[in-house]
Amino acid sequence: MTRKGTLDSFFEMESCSVAQVGVQWQHLGSLQPPPPGFKQFSASASHDGSKVPGKGSSIFQSRLLVVSCAVRSPSRSSEAPAFQAHLPHPFHLQSSQLTGTCVHRMLSSFNEWLWQDRFWLPPNITWTQLEDRDGRVYPHPQDMLAALPLALVLLAMRLTFERFIGLPLSRWLGVQDQTRRQVKPNARLEKHFLTEGHRPKEPQLSLLAAQCGLTLRQTQRWFRRRRNQDRPRLTKKFCEASWRFLFYLSSFVGGLSILYHEPWLWAPVICWDNYPDQTLKPSMYWWYLFELGFYLSLLMRLPFDVKRKDFKEQVVHHFVAVVLMTVSYSANLVRIGSLVLLLHDSSDYLLEACKMFNYTQYRRVCDALFLIFSLVFFYTRLVLFPTQILYTTYYDSISNTGPFFGYYLMNVLLMFLQLLHVFWSCLILRMLFSFMKKGQMEKDIRSDVEELDSSEEEAAATQEPLQLKNGAARGPRAVPTDGPRSRVAGRLNNSHTTAT
Repeated sequence: MTRKGTLDSFFEMESCSVAQVGVQWQHLGSLQPPPPGFKQFSASASHDGSKVPGKGSSIFQSRLLVVSCAVRSPSRSSEAPAFQAHLPHPFHLQSSQLTGTCVHRMLSSFNEWLWQDRFWLPPNITWTQLEDRDGRVYPHPQDMLAALPLALVLLAMRLTFERFIGLPLSRWLGVQDQTRRQVKPNARLEKHFLTEGHRPKEPQLSLLAAQCGLTLRQTQRWFRRRRNQDRPRLTKKFCEASWRFLFYLSSFVGGLSILYHEPWLWAPVICWDNYPDQTLKPSMYWWYLFELGFYLSLLMRLPFDVKRKDFKEQVVHHFVAVVLMTVSYSANLVRIGSLVLLLHDSSDYLLEACKMFNYTQYRRVCDALFLIFSLVFFYTRLVLFPTQILYTTYYDSISNTGPFFGYYLMNVLLMFLQLLHVFWSCLILRMLFSFMKKGQMEKDIRSDVEELDSSEEEAAATQEPLQLKNGAARGPRAVPTDGPRSRVAGRLNNSHTTAT
């Protein structure tokens, strides 16, 4: 059985050959006698319920319906209705089977077109050459279907981890959520918040304040508190980072143990030796499967996870990662794909650990991890990835064979990843600049900062002097504490002289 034949098993459905039936019964008005041994049934008996064809005749009914549809043509349009008028009632109920058969045939045709040899394999290589034989196992595209249920299992594991491990760990490390004041229900302001925007400008605020009978400051305070309510709490961020840290660290350690004794880890050009006749080890398959299932689970959780300023880039990254793993496995590009996975996991777990300590009070640990992460990220993403991965996939991969569709698709996806690496490198450089200027990493520039409440702003404002029009400064609501002397000082500050 070929690779296409294996995939066609998902779409095959029993049906008759219309062409063959058309040769036997070319005219409905002059049907030939049935062959010897053919058992007839009464069509009219099915109307009164006395003789309904049994289960064994259902196949013939479906085939006869196909015949009635196939022989209908402009030249015999008057004969086909007469034949259908004598069909028993169950025949009319099986039109959906014919529609389903057509749909499955269309899917089967699309499947055959999609998995052509010239798309996924080098020239003069066919899927037949990559069939399992003599104990040699090769990657098959349908193997990746197991990643879908695995993604659901990982989602369940994540919810359990965050509830029973991540949350208690955050409390033990001293992660505290800021107290948030609830907004008073206001239908008009809520409608504007959901439909028009979260940050209305001052003219809109004035109009909304007049419509709701509130002051401008009260309206500003309502939107400020409402925005804070939608921001994720620190405990949620910590639980999310701790789950990713656990997976990335486990994946990096597991992947390193799998590839440590492989020669292509130290010389990527060996990835193309005897390609595509390269067997698949079970450990490599399970590593690939768990990575694909994890990124699928991340795509499923995107609407509910913490949304940062690079949310769109994260969506593109996860989608490209899923497509890249699927394409590399299907085209037996597992060796180079495994190097890409290991290279990314080497810095991802450091980033998640840095986030975890950033939400706690261990600032020095966070600063040290951030410096280590930055060095590893720049070296792996901006040095190793373009010079080792991109170079060998673009040049070495076709040194012995010609280019094909999978070659171009693989390089395009890798270039998308490199563009994302450059984008995130710019963000890290901005954070490094702030770190060197202030001596510590204050926050993740991708995350929104929780806004201060109005009461906190007023408390902070009392500590800052207000500037008068004539340039003199005085504190708000200043109360004189030294009697007339303070009033005299106030007059002098206002450029007045004392009365003589």
